[in-house]
This record gives sequence, C-alpha cells and structure tokens, in this order.
Amino acid sequence: MIDRMSAPRVVVAVPARLESARLPGKLLADIAGKPMLQHVLERCRQAKGVAAVVVCTDSDQVGSVAEGWGFPVLMTSPDCSSGSDRLASVVAELVAAAGGAASDFAETLVINVQGDQPLLDPAIIETMAAQFAQLQRPPVLTPVYPLTADKLHDPNVVKVLRARDGRAITFSRSALPHLRGVPPEQWAQHTTYWGHVGLYGYRADVLAGWAALPHSRLEDLEKLEQLRLIDAGIPLLTYEVAQDCLSVDTPDQLEQARALAGA
Repeated sequence: MIDRMSAPRVVVAVPARLESARLPGKLLADIAGKPMLQHVLERCRQAKGVAAVVVCTDSDQVGSVAEGWGFPVLMTSPDCSSGSDRLASVVAELVAAAGGAASDFAETLVINVQGDQPLLDPAIIETMAAQFAQLQRPPVLTPVYPLTADKLHDPNVVKVLRARDGRAITFSRSALPHLRGVPPEQWAQHTTYWGHVGLYGYRADVLAGWAALPHSRLEDLEKLEQLRLIDAGIPLLTYEVAQDCLSVDTPDQLEQARALAGA
C-alpha cells in the first residue's frame, strides 16, 4: 500500500529554449558575471528535498554549458510547443532522475521552473514539495501571490481566479473577477486579486498524459499553457507566496534583474 504522507520523489526540470521571440538568447545573457540560466539552476539546487535538477533543451549549446556547470541534460525536440510539452516528452527520464521507476509516476513530483527566473526563491520549490505531500499528491500545484493595484490591469501579468478551496478556476491576462459598477482603478480596494508565479508542480502521471489532452481554444486565445489543463477538467491547486519572481522577457527586465542581482 502506498503511504500518501511519505516524502515524495521530487525532480526540478527546467525547460530551456535558447530562441526567444521577445529576447533571443536571453538564457545565456550575463547577470552579475553568470549566465541567467546558471543562476536559475543554482537556485533550484539550493532547495531542500530535491533529488535532481535537470535541464530539458533542444539546444546543443545550452546542453553543453549546463553539463559544464554540473547539471544533467535531456535533449528534446525543437517542435515542443511549451515548457510543459517539453517536459512531458521526457517524463520517464525525469522520473528516473528522481530515483523512481515506471511504477512511481503517481508518487513523483516534477516541478517545472522557467529558465528566465534568475531571482527565484528556493523556498517556493520547498513549499511546493511540502504541499504535494500534505495534499496527498494532487494532479497539479502552482503558486500565486497577491497583486498590487498597479499590476492589476497589466496584460503581461497573468491573473488567477481562485475558488474558496484554493483551486484555480481559470487564468487570464485580464483582471478577474470583473467588478460591475466599480471603476477599474478601484477594484483592488474591494477584493484580493491573485497573480500567477510561472512554476508548475506536476504529478508525473499527469504530465505523462499531456500530449493526449484535447486541443484548448482558451489556451490559443490567452497564450497560457495551463488553460489546457483547465479545459480538460484537471484541477490545479494553488498555494500562496508573498510575491512574484521576476521573469525576464524584455531588455528592461534583463536590466532590472542585473540591478537586483548586483545589489
């Protein structure tokens, strides 16, 4: 019989695509003397309870430098449509990296960490692993943080509408909920709005079924991969963290990361 309260197997997987539409080559951009991706990987390795930190990439260059930093690499297809798709394509190898076998998929947590979050707090990973054990291996976990009023109507900030029990009802680039009869600049005064930190904790058997999920029109419209799960009826449970982790998507954000890392 499986002990659902025992410590899960945990592997951190970092999908690393070198070509970025908005900031090409950003993963290897210098921040305080190190490439951005190296910062991410080293912060992931600081998290307690993680069996392995693995780079998943279609770039020989990224694979070579990551191995030079001492991290295992799994090569993936350049045709992967998202980070989750990339990890799903090598999920068996990720479970093996965590020390598991085929029978351990339902007991293994695969944490998808974006390669453009150089200031990631390792505690977010530790909290996700703890929540995974406490909640008895839910299908998907993801962190959220309280939004400030100045970010509420920014379409670059992904919002989460949550149910009372912490389940994500949906994700959007628009502010949710819409407050009827209240000026938008006053919405934050009436309720808590939640932003989404772009990390996902997948139970490995759920990630293994990614390719079989039906096409999601919502995912296409919002350009948010997690909506594929919502459309398919797979619950995403959220947990709260104090603030977002800076994701570097633009030259301005890269300069911001450099300033913060050098502070």
